[in-house]
Amino acid sequence: MDKSSVRADAWVWAVRLAKTRSQATSECKAGHVRVNGDRAKPSTPVRVGDRVEVTVVHPSGPAQVRIVEVVQLLVKRVGAPVAAAAYVDHSPPPPPKAERPAAFGVRDRGTGRPTKRERRQLDRLRGRD
Repeated sequence: MDKSSVRADAWVWAVRLAKTRSQATSECKAGHVRVNGDRAKPSTPVRVGDRVEVTVVHPSGPAQVRIVEVVQLLVKRVGAPVAAAAYVDHSPPPPPKAERPAAFGVRDRGTGRPTKRERRQLDRLRGRD
């Protein structure tokens, strides 16, 4: 690879779209990273002007797609302000918290263990008859 391109996994990690380099590599292998609309392998070259889409999967909520345009090539991880200047974010805004579905069958803290009757009601609610 020449000076005009960087590996996709290294760039995604360097601009802080992934916490670790190995996580960036795993996301590329899983198909969560696209460069110019094509599925990117970890070694896919990223150049200035490319459009990179990273699907960030949150364990507590829906997946969020980050769409960024490459402005600067980075090989090593840098500070947050420098990383933010390396791309232009075209991502859609996240959904407001009011639209997120509320968790069901979750008990309030401090209410203790459920009684036998409450446990059966929770099981029915969760579909575990």
